[in-house]
Amino acid sequence: MKVAVLCEFSGIVRDAFIALGHDAISCDLLPTDKEGPHIQGDCLEQDWSGYDLIIAHPPCTHLAVSGARWFKDKRQEQIEALQFVQKLMDLPVEKICIENPISIISSKIRKPDQIIQPWMFGHGEVKATCLWLKNLDFLKATNVVLGRYPMVHKCPPGPNRWKIRSMTYSGIAEAMALQWGNTHFHSKTSTQTP
Repeated sequence: MKVAVLCEFSGIVRDAFIALGHDAISCDLLPTDKEGPHIQGDCLEQDWSGYDLIIAHPPCTHLAVSGARWFKDKRQEQIEALQFVQKLMDLPVEKICIENPISIISSKIRKPDQIIQPWMFGHGEVKATCLWLKNLDFLKATNVVLGRYPMVHKCPPGPNRWKIRSMTYSGIAEAMALQWGNTHFHSKTSTQTP
């Protein structure tokens, strides 16, 4: 399967698919943190038409409701961020997942198909993550663990805080690769077009 992971500099999701034998590449404006197939550049300027699956992590800076107190001062940035999300949803690829925290995507474009938590995939932490799905199964929990520590909210200030907060948990990445990379996996499927 050909997989493109957009707006990903960490290589976490890309490498989870590669580990299972898929042809995966990441694309971000930033260089990749881990050596591997990566395009540094604007993901909307690439041709993804030959890909089977896109998983996109659009920047949440102007979308996440955790920043609602600043919304009144960044209306234009929100409009542009929502337009970017819609363009990702409209890419000519059969299967698409858009991942973001609780955000205005839900009220301005459409509600997510699924909301997952790291503790459903082996990480004892809380970080509600919304998935907008096109022709993909809902992710099934793989390792429900105790512990509900809000690590993202407790992350100390610093120059890399935004990077730490934005990274996909490895358990979620592995579940995506295992479940969405396996064409024989069946569960409740979303057929909505994002």
